[in-house]
Amino acid sequence: MNKPIAEHLLGPATAFASYQDNTAARIDPQAEARAQDAGARVGISRAHESAALHVAGAATYIDDIPELAGTLHCALGLSPVAAGRLLGIDLAAVQAMPGVVRVLVAADIPGTNDCGSIVHDDPILCDGEIRYLGQPVFAVVASTRDAARRAAALAKKVLQVELAKPVLTPRDAHAGGHYVVPPMHLVRSTSGRDAEGIRAAIAAAPHRLTDSLDVGGQEQFYLEGQISYAIPKEGGAVHVHCSTQHPSEMQHLVAHALHLPAHAVHVECRRMGGGFGGKESQSGLFACVAAVAARALRKPVKLRLDRDDDFMVTGRRHCFWYEYDIGYDDEGRILGAEISMVSRAGHSADLSAPVMTRALCHFDNAYWLPEVAMHGYSGRTNTQSNTAFRGFGGPQGAIAVENILDSIARRLGRDPLAVRRANFYGVKERNVTPYQQTVQDNILEPLVGELEASSDYAARRAAVAAFNATSPVLKRGLALTPLKFGISFNVKHFNQAGALVHVYTDGSILVNHGGTEMGQGLNTKVCQVVAHELGVAFDRVRATATDTTKVANTSATAASTGADLNGKAAQDAARQIRERLAACAAGRHGGTAEQVRFANDKVFVNGRELGFDVVVGEAYLDRVQLWSDGFYATPGLSWDRETMTGRPFYYFAYGAAVSEVVIDTLTGEWKLLRADILQDAGKSLNPAVDIGQVEGAFIQGMGWLTTEELVWHPESGKLTTHAPSTYKIPTANDCPPVFNVRLFDRANVEDSIHRSKAVGEPPLLLPFSVFFAIRDAVSAAGGHRTDPPLSAPATGESILRALGAVQAA
Repeated sequence: MNKPIAEHLLGPATAFASYQDNTAARIDPQAEARAQDAGARVGISRAHESAALHVAGAATYIDDIPELAGTLHCALGLSPVAAGRLLGIDLAAVQAMPGVVRVLVAADIPGTNDCGSIVHDDPILCDGEIRYLGQPVFAVVASTRDAARRAAALAKKVLQVELAKPVLTPRDAHAGGHYVVPPMHLVRSTSGRDAEGIRAAIAAAPHRLTDSLDVGGQEQFYLEGQISYAIPKEGGAVHVHCSTQHPSEMQHLVAHALHLPAHAVHVECRRMGGGFGGKESQSGLFACVAAVAARALRKPVKLRLDRDDDFMVTGRRHCFWYEYDIGYDDEGRILGAEISMVSRAGHSADLSAPVMTRALCHFDNAYWLPEVAMHGYSGRTNTQSNTAFRGFGGPQGAIAVENILDSIARRLGRDPLAVRRANFYGVKERNVTPYQQTVQDNILEPLVGELEASSDYAARRAAVAAFNATSPVLKRGLALTPLKFGISFNVKHFNQAGALVHVYTDGSILVNHGGTEMGQGLNTKVCQVVAHELGVAFDRVRATATDTTKVANTSATAASTGADLNGKAAQDAARQIRERLAACAAGRHGGTAEQVRFANDKVFVNGRELGFDVVVGEAYLDRVQLWSDGFYATPGLSWDRETMTGRPFYYFAYGAAVSEVVIDTLTGEWKLLRADILQDAGKSLNPAVDIGQVEGAFIQGMGWLTTEELVWHPESGKLTTHAPSTYKIPTANDCPPVFNVRLFDRANVEDSIHRSKAVGEPPLLLPFSVFFAIRDAVSAAGGHRTDPPLSAPATGESILRALGAVQAA
């Protein structure tokens, strides 16, 4: 929080009180202390396990690994055109550059020239068809990174191409029927109607809304860019240090590219400097190129992109274009809805199919839709192949229904919150989703009610109206938006995890699991789970790098499942060791294994109190196994991708936010004055980490919907916003001066890890409230006479266009 801005907006006294509120713990420290004294290691706020290393600059990322003797550096030669055919490359000119050791092209890949994660349609290096401006065509390996980059920059001069006209927008792709995967259709009717019947129901409704909406994409902008360091090993094997959310997929892709079995490829990742989905599948191209070069030259090879190339090569959050037709009643209840969603998938399928699936499964958000027909189209465009980003299509699906409800409220002259409430899912009825999953844990009403009261929503709604009545230039807006977000991978078999726990004879503990640490605190939570299970201090437990030679066949750390899956697996491993220790202690000291208790580094057995390390030492002497593997598979899941029905989600996470903004109607500038958030985290494993995740997701999502605009040149197809100078992510100064974040105190009804809930992706939907508060302020500028045509991101230009429309109405 920026204290001077708070003083400017609120006055010194109010700002100081707000500053104190926001810096104070939004948890109960006394309750946590009592729980810790009783032996609890979960539900406790602990600093991130690498926090001290982070602030000291001592945390090791891929580029910090000491380079081995003879290490070479790689850079990519990129296509300067968006569409066409590659006719030839003047390799001699590139090879002649100072320091160049080798130039690699598609033909030099010994195995499969493909890094597609689902559909095999994504070449590592261009093999004929040029698909987008920025596509890697060749790889330069040189003695230094600078030499490699200088040689790769010759791509503009040495490539001979036959030009074609690029397809750049989702609308153009849709109009031409160009898709990376077949269209998806989800039709659900409580009265047995088909799509035509739903259209008839919409036409017969008392009111009808037909409109469209544009929502832009978003760059992940991880602080550590894409990087891989490949080291050749004996027998043709390779060890790849890769900044990735999915080491097992990198292992498979590299193995295929090198025509090797998986056991010959070792992928390791201690930590990432951010991922946000951008390193789930798209780290594959760089891992493959580095590995191919390392094996070809029998030298270690590092490939690290700079920020501009990262923008130009990799994909990001899909932008969406929507057309919808809605029927509703006098209370604003949706009676029937039909919507078409068209995404900019880019040149290949990547993860566009599951992203669209999740978008369709989140169009309902918090609302019961009795008659709905949804159509999803993943448009093939000559742009970077878009991919996972925090929320994975869920935000793009949910924002559409929120925009619809906001428009309905304005057309009826009702408070948007009242219209949203009228459409909420019920508890015992009106509780089945369009994909036929029953919502069994609905806490929307109590959560929203609590936030409405704590944020003084009603009084502030009146205050905003009073302010706007006397302010001709500055207009304020207020919005409260809820969220319901499904937790699990839509693909059932991805919902599994493994872990290893080692207890050493001095009582120290090592844990390894299949999840990856990208700053979100996964290792911290897993260590807490292990410490709690064995009844020891947190400092006894250390997590090691994610490593395909330790836990095999892992799933991506994605879909907000990291702690749910890997925490359960680690708990299973630790429990097995605890049970062995308990049996050993009871055998030595009497009593039964069931009566042995582990807490606070002590073991209580038959009236005796022994140190944990003493019991471990005794177990070693008795030849008791002091390590174990653990495994977990999420129960009860099902999904039929043909009918788009089943139970794809183990549970739902809920939340709500209230945002208040002010806009300048002359310039389009805006400011977030206050945000109040209440997020459902179940019984939080680590409230401090979870609150940090909520705050970060809110600001990141606010950037997506307001300042982060992606622009491609309409002729050349070049991404023109490819650096921080032209692509604006939020900064600390964009945080609101009043930022109240709390966790909703309610245990998960499902048997998740210690009844906690995921907090990685769900809070990304909270800043919908910022977008709709801006929309409310724009509406006020037109006297609330018409529905504002505001697109996202709501940049200053977008706001001015919407203001012009409402003021002219």
